[in-house]
Amino acid sequence: MGVIAVALENVGIDGVVGQTIESAALFLIAFAVVYVLGKTLIMPLAGRTFDRRGLDDHAKKPLLRLVWALVLFAAVGVAFAAGGFGNILTSLATIAAAGALAIGLAMQNIISNFVSGVFIYADKPFRIGDWIEWNGNSGVVEDISLRVTRVRTFDNELLTVPNSDLTSNVVKNPVAKEQLRLKFVFGIGYEDDIEQATDIIVEEAEDHPDILDEPGPSVRLTELADSYVGLQSRIWIDNPSRADYVKTRGEYITNVKARFDEVGIDIPYPQRELSGGVEMAEHAEIPQSAE
Repeated sequence: MGVIAVALENVGIDGVVGQTIESAALFLIAFAVVYVLGKTLIMPLAGRTFDRRGLDDHAKKPLLRLVWALVLFAAVGVAFAAGGFGNILTSLATIAAAGALAIGLAMQNIISNFVSGVFIYADKPFRIGDWIEWNGNSGVVEDISLRVTRVRTFDNELLTVPNSDLTSNVVKNPVAKEQLRLKFVFGIGYEDDIEQATDIIVEEAEDHPDILDEPGPSVRLTELADSYVGLQSRIWIDNPSRADYVKTRGEYITNVKARFDEVGIDIPYPQRELSGGVEMAEHAEIPQSAE
């Protein structure tokens, strides 16, 4: 029996009733103390911590609500313990464990994205500013957080990609090694001089200021198509962005095409010949349907 129960018994209140009143008083006092401490110390401290982390209101508000919910849960738990309601406290712990399990199952995707974000930070498959490609999408990485990665596409659209999508699929980082190889097939006619065309393709690569001399450009005959001979050019550019890649590739192809035109090298287009002529087509029998 506590001090409050003894004092109540001394004024004529039954011992059982006095003990119940004492438990209720201790419950309220403990709850009030934890509540006030949470309101005046823990919540401001949590707010300052989130501000130092650079979180905006969109992220900070739900986190503050979660902290406050934990404060209230702790206040209730401490109050039950102070009031001597051990059995109720055990029941609350069981309920809390079941709730935590339910929340964990509901947050599987969030947890998966969080773990994937940790792997991205640790493995560094790409960095902010890198140009990446995945699942038919491509763009420049603008931000990497523990839940999502934000990618700016080349159409100036912002994609918010769950980190798990980037760790569970193949991600291509064309500029990871700071050099990018470009390939392009130039088609020339069967009557054109292959060696002359090859020399032009290599010369234009060597003359372009953004194409590397080491590794040097190369040309290989790769196709004997129906209407053209395919010469595949391989060139390298240094530490490119997507804009540099498109610009350099376009200028290089334009320069080669202009040189081909100067020396009369043809870039043929597919052609199809029809045999038999118009007269044969006019006299062709048209099948008639059965009567």
